[in-house]
Amino acid sequence: MDTQLLIISGLLFITIGTVVGFFLHAIVVEKGFNKARIKANQLIEDAQKQADKNKKQTLLETRQEIHNLKLEVDKQLKERKGEVAVLENKILQREQSMDRRSSNLDKRESNLDNKEELIERKKQSLDDKNNRLEKLIDEQNVKLLEIARFSVEQARDLIFKRVEDEMANEIAAYIKEEEEKAKLNVDRNAKHLLSGAIQKYAQDVTSERTVSVVTLPNDEMKGRIIGREGRNIRTIEALTGVDLIIDDTPEAVVLSGFDPIRREIAKRTIESLVSDGRIHPGRIEEIVEKTREEVDRFIRDKGEEAVFEVGIGRIHPDLVKLLGRLHFRTSYGQNVLRHSIECAFLAGKLAAELGEDEVLAKRAGLLHDIGKAVDHETEGSHVEIGINLANRYKEPFAVIDAIRSHHGEVEAETIIAVLVAASDALSAARPGARSESLDRYVKRLEQLETISKGINGVEQAYAIQAGREVRVIVEPSKVDDTMAYKIARDIKEQIEEQLSYPGTIKVTVIRETRAQDIAK
Repeated sequence: MDTQLLIISGLLFITIGTVVGFFLHAIVVEKGFNKARIKANQLIEDAQKQADKNKKQTLLETRQEIHNLKLEVDKQLKERKGEVAVLENKILQREQSMDRRSSNLDKRESNLDNKEELIERKKQSLDDKNNRLEKLIDEQNVKLLEIARFSVEQARDLIFKRVEDEMANEIAAYIKEEEEKAKLNVDRNAKHLLSGAIQKYAQDVTSERTVSVVTLPNDEMKGRIIGREGRNIRTIEALTGVDLIIDDTPEAVVLSGFDPIRREIAKRTIESLVSDGRIHPGRIEEIVEKTREEVDRFIRDKGEEAVFEVGIGRIHPDLVKLLGRLHFRTSYGQNVLRHSIECAFLAGKLAAELGEDEVLAKRAGLLHDIGKAVDHETEGSHVEIGINLANRYKEPFAVIDAIRSHHGEVEAETIIAVLVAASDALSAARPGARSESLDRYVKRLEQLETISKGINGVEQAYAIQAGREVRVIVEPSKVDDTMAYKIARDIKEQIEEQLSYPGTIKVTVIRETRAQDIAK
């Protein structure tokens, strides 16, 4: 019994222990599940956070890429717009060019129409003259038939009487007109003769050059002027418009250019840079601008000095500056400003001797070559430019007349203009005034006369006006009026081919027939 109880108790305890162990195992397993669940939740949360972080990073990168793409598209659009603008500008220029061409064509068409009308009128006029000539010929034929019935003496008497009757009134009127003209021009002709007696006046000479030389302290300075990869020399050439020639010449730089003012600016710029020692593009721009202002002041000072030296009173500031620019101009080796001052003094002294306005003559002499200050920048001869400048600044008529006639292309209307022309010729032609020796000067005159005498029909030839004009006398028995024009053209062509000379040379062909008889 007791044994059964023990067995039953043991089984009961085993059963209870098993149940308790089962529950304990379940509790342990449940705790493991809870830990695993918590860990899993933690991993899920971490993964979610990492996913959110990756999402934000990807979004930022996407936005950055979109921004870069937008910038690239904007850049391409800007370039395309620039190309389109350039194309539009070219198209606009072409349209303007086409408009100008169309306008020119319209003008030409209008001119052609006018010329056609003029030709038609001339044709009609010629037809009318032809009809009148035919009528006159018929009348003369009738008269010749009448005269044919006369003897030789009767016909001669009839012709002489008719000519005498027709020419008597014309001869009388002509003699009267010439007498009145001679009375009016006596004083003027006397002054013209006096103006030929001018003493020579000497001044300094400046040789004509198209290059300037700048001396350097050493050859190392050449490399500094050139700069790295030539940037300094390119900057100087671009800002001054002058070519720099750096060769094997020791310690020197050659400046080449046809504009003497630009050469002066470049020369002063290089001298300032060498003296300062700082040579780079920024410093070059600064020095060039400063030098331009200095040269501009120098030009104005030179003009004011010339006006003060000559003593002509007030003058327009722009003309003063133009006079200063003449300091940098030369004509066949002669400084134009000194030449103008010389002409002013000569013209003034002559005017005083002849009773004319001395100050006005000086003013005309000083301004007679004013067009040369800008003739390389403006179309037209220096005479035309000078006339325009004098008109613009309201100079007196005598000054304008002197500018217009000082080369003899038109007839002078005032005594002062004649004096200025004479002064200009003497100042330019006197030996030593220009870079031409007396021997070369005489030889050039002889060549002019030799060329002229070599033409068939020429009797004599004289070079006058310091070689600016050659007067040719032809034999009237061999050369008619039409042939005289051809001789003038032939001489002109040979002079252009065989001689080199400054300015222009005027060719005048004179044909004169003289009838003489002796009364006994």
